[in-house]
Amino acid sequence: MNTEQTGPPRSETAGDVVVITGLAGAGRETAAHALEDMGWYVVYNIAPQLIGTLYDLQASAEGRDNRFAVVVDPRSGPFFSELSDVVMQLRKQDLRLRLLFLTADEATLVRRFDSVRRPHPLQGEEGVLEGIRREREMLAPYRRMADMVVDTSPLNVHQLTMKMRTAFGTTAERRLTVTMLSFGFKYGIPIEADHVSDVRFIPNPYWVPELKAQRGTDTAVAEYVLGDANAAEFVDRYLDMITPVLRGYTAENKHFTTLAIGCTGGKHRSVAVSEKIGDLLRRAGHAVRIRHRDLGRE
Repeated sequence: MNTEQTGPPRSETAGDVVVITGLAGAGRETAAHALEDMGWYVVYNIAPQLIGTLYDLQASAEGRDNRFAVVVDPRSGPFFSELSDVVMQLRKQDLRLRLLFLTADEATLVRRFDSVRRPHPLQGEEGVLEGIRREREMLAPYRRMADMVVDTSPLNVHQLTMKMRTAFGTTAERRLTVTMLSFGFKYGIPIEADHVSDVRFIPNPYWVPELKAQRGTDTAVAEYVLGDANAAEFVDRYLDMITPVLRGYTAENKHFTTLAIGCTGGKHRSVAVSEKIGDLLRRAGHAVRIRHRDLGRE
């Protein structure tokens, strides 16, 4: 993978503008969709002269995060030739502009056009290869002025999306968010769960008079549940099991996962165990949310 990057470092504050250009078939729309999924305001295939105007409109919109991206390519016709002037002008303004150029080798581009059975936009009466070469020559000046050049030849869609998150996402957007979800089996298994575990093997505080009315979030109940030897071993082994899973999810560009822990009613055991596992995952560096679906339903 060939990635070249210059220009100012990435910041997580508002005021970002990313101009996406590059060769057809190199992943311009995939890159744009990745930014959209992170909450960027994205506009496709517009005349370069409109970038500044659209940015100003977007930036003034009430409550909108000030992150703007635009895809510009030769399909904008004669206007495209003014992209370099527009970029130079925008770089003089008080905003953080980055020009992203996507490229790929000829064999990869030919194969991609073959797979979608579409002609290259610049091939005319000639073949796809001629269109690719014509476009590469036309875009050469923009590659030289780009802040970031990404060769997508060895990348699949998910890898390119991950690369966009790494380059343009906030710290939170680059991390996998884990939701620990406690529930009661008598109310049904949560359909959003990626993993479901059953902790009904732990002695039930429901049958302890002084604990019955309390919840798994209460200290006395948590100590009772987690003080069981089997419960303690379960927590340890659960963490050993789930750690490579979370690592793999991150590598595969999965950004949200729900780990469900169930007991009979979702009040005592599942709540205490979810809280404990969530706390340990946080200490291990994961972004964790804890939700108790059925707490209070009894």
